[in-house]
Amino acid sequence: MTTTTSTAVYAHEHAPRLPLAEHVPEFYRAMLRLEAAAAKDIDPTLYHLIKLRASQVNRCAFCIDMHSKDALAEGESIERIVQLAAWEESRHFYTERELAAFALTEAVTVLTDGFVPDEVYARAAEHFDETELARVIAAIVTINAWNRIGVTTRMTPGHYTPKATS
Repeated sequence: MTTTTSTAVYAHEHAPRLPLAEHVPEFYRAMLRLEAAAAKDIDPTLYHLIKLRASQVNRCAFCIDMHSKDALAEGESIERIVQLAAWEESRHFYTERELAAFALTEAVTVLTDGFVPDEVYARAAEHFDETELARVIAAIVTINAWNRIGVTTRMTPGHYTPKATS
């Protein structure tokens, strides 16, 4: 599909590689249950930002599209969503608690040194009690799994519509 505006013709939209949910529905349903468990009792604003930041790091276009739209639908500002890609240079848009969560999100997502650095974990532990920290870790792990599904199966961004908020 090629998209056209009055002055520009956009690149061809790639097709998804594999409808994973159709081929392994029991796995997909398990992922949905994992998502529901990870989302339970965590601040929705923080949850959306964690999902969006991990998706940016993993370059999962489908998830970036989805979680940007979900965050906007829940009342997040465009400015905070846009600045998230450069959160370390845009610290003043976020709370210290959010910044600690972003650092942990990147450390868990990338695992550059094969582990999460003690200082990153300690900083997060300063801002979250143990249950909250466990929920943040669950959110990070879950979105990383979704990102790997989205990138591998080449889920196409741009067609997601958020559910109505309550």
